Amino acid sequence: MTTPTASESPYQSYVYAYPHKTAYRPLPDRPPLTGLWRGEKQDALSLYLHIPFCEVRCGFCNLFTRIGSPEGLTTAYLDALERQAGQVREALAGDARFALAAFGGGTPTYLTASELERLCDIAEHRMGADLTAIPLSVEASPDTATADRLRVLAERGTTRLSLGVQSFLDEEAKSAVRPQKRAAVEAALGRVRDAGFPVLNIDLIYGIDGQTVASWIKSLDAALSWRPEELYLYPLYVRPLTGLGRHTAPASTTDGTDGGTTGDTADWDAQRLTLYRAGRDHLLANGYQQVSMRMFRRTGGAAASTGEYACQTDGMVGLGCGARSYTSKLHYSFDYAVDAREVRRIIDDYVAAPDFSRAELGWEMTDEETRRRHLVQSLLQGEGVDLTAYRERFGSTPEQDFPAELAEFAAHGWLADDARNSLLLSPEGLAWSDAIGPRLFSAGVRARMTEYSPK
Repeated sequence: MTTPTASESPYQSYVYAYPHKTAYRPLPDRPPLTGLWRGEKQDALSLYLHIPFCEVRCGFCNLFTRIGSPEGLTTAYLDALERQAGQVREALAGDARFALAAFGGGTPTYLTASELERLCDIAEHRMGADLTAIPLSVEASPDTATADRLRVLAERGTTRLSLGVQSFLDEEAKSAVRPQKRAAVEAALGRVRDAGFPVLNIDLIYGIDGQTVASWIKSLDAALSWRPEELYLYPLYVRPLTGLGRHTAPASTTDGTDGGTTGDTADWDAQRLTLYRAGRDHLLANGYQQVSMRMFRRTGGAAASTGEYACQTDGMVGLGCGARSYTSKLHYSFDYAVDAREVRRIIDDYVAAPDFSRAELGWEMTDEETRRRHLVQSLLQGEGVDLTAYRERFGSTPEQDFPAELAEFAAHGWLADDARNSLLLSPEGLAWSDAIGPRLFSAGVRARMTEYSPK
């Protein structure tokens, strides 16, 4: 077994989707959605509605979102979302069905209770998604998780409420440029539990300046006192154009989107690995199962869905200017930005747009890219790659398709050697997920991401 060199960081990029949106480019022919979806499998689609507004922007955040909204903008945005929904639904098959739904952002609960009602109406009446019959996940922040908003979400069928806490310690929240007080967080969690959502997820971050193993465990214990069904443990990244990124010197990375922090990057990597292992072991000892590097699920607790991603072969329908969609042959979205001025421009263009019948930016999926996506999304999960399912879908094995990459992973000790009919990461491999994912990117995707200029 070989050990990664000191120059190799375990924190290169969070691969939550493949390919990354920084690989997307304007589509010269702007293909009509009707043609893109014709012939696609549509009996178990995922629906995602994106709300690009937040009350504040955290120092680490590189999501597509703007802070606050001028009077009337949220109404105008929902008007555009409704127009888009009508045109997108016309492009889908008449019998298209949705198996999952999610509201993300931004902060969906930035919307008022009545606006959330309208958002649900768009999903149900315009798109045809029965929110009371399928898993529905909604993201929220402590300050916007008010009783009236939560009541709407509970009544409309939300099965999972994800609360971005990041740290229960006020000094750590301040260090991450997240202005919140623990008292407000605890009050919000009380309201969430009172609303009766089957699944509560709490997001926490490790690697914050000044954080120690003791303070990390203290924050974890505060979260555990609420017995959340899920916990996500995110390593801190410092990215270009974010609040933290403007005041630090990011380290170089494989994709140009994630970076380091002040001080010695190797020391920070070691700190994050130490905190990750401490957090992982603490949750495992307290009755949680590890689903991926980031996700932990309480044993015996309700599950909102089957893991972090939907079926590999079904499509995603995204509504909103920050949402992505994908068919088997094309992944597409609108423009992406982090800089406040660029975000405002994109939102303004979206709100004013009369026509949403064509794909604007995207990446065409070849057979090789489809195999890479399948491997990326499966291997980074605790359950790994089902080799029978892979063979049935592609007529080959991962070892045949990606011999060099898997040989490297095995040499590093990142693959489990006792799996039956599965390709699994070892515990150390899970710890290095953010280095393994980028290693599976194609040369074409790498080139596009390297060429991308953050904006």
